[in-house]
Amino acid sequence: MVDVKKHLNDAEEKMQHAVMYLEETLDHIRAGKANPKLLDGVKVEYYGSHVPVSNVATVSTPDARTITVQPWEKSMLREIEKAIINSEVGIMPDNNGEIIRLAIPPLTEERRKILAKQAKQDAEHAKVSVRNARRDAIEALKKLIKEGLAEDAEADVQKIHDRYIKKVDELYAAKEKEIMTV
Repeated sequence: MVDVKKHLNDAEEKMQHAVMYLEETLDHIRAGKANPKLLDGVKVEYYGSHVPVSNVATVSTPDARTITVQPWEKSMLREIEKAIINSEVGIMPDNNGEIIRLAIPPLTEERRKILAKQAKQDAEHAKVSVRNARRDAIEALKKLIKEGLAEDAEADVQKIHDRYIKKVDELYAAKEKEIMTV
C-alpha cells in the first residue's frame, strides 16, 4: 500500500508542477494591463552576475497602463534600460534620469486573438504534462497490480488527473477573459 501512495503522490506532484508552470507562463502574457511580472524574465548585469530587474530595483504599477522601475543604485539606470530594450518585452522604456517608465499600449483585436491562442497552447502543454504524469503513474501501478494490489488505484489517479485538468481549464478561462476584455 505504501508503494501505491508513493506513486499517487509522485503523480500529483508532477501535475502540480505543470499547473504552477502554466500559472507562471500565463502571468508573462501581456494582456494590455500593467503587471510587474512582465519584467521577471529581464536580467541585468550586476557585479559580475545576471540577476532579475526586481533584485536591483523597485518595480511597481502606479496605474493600469504604466510600469515604473526605480533602481536602488542610480548607476544601474542605463543597465536596466538596455536590458529592457534587448528583452522580449517589446516595450520601449522612457528614462527620465531617475526612474524608468514603461507605457503599456492597448492591444488591438488581432493581437488579443494571438495572445489568447498562445495562452491556449500553453494550457494544452500543461494538460499534456498532467496526462503524462497520469500515464506514468498508471503504468507503475499496473506493475503493482500484477503483484496483487487493489484495482481501485487507477481510479484514484484518474480523480487526481481530473482535478488538475479542471485547474488548467480554469486558469486558461481566466486568462482568456483577461486578454479579451477591452
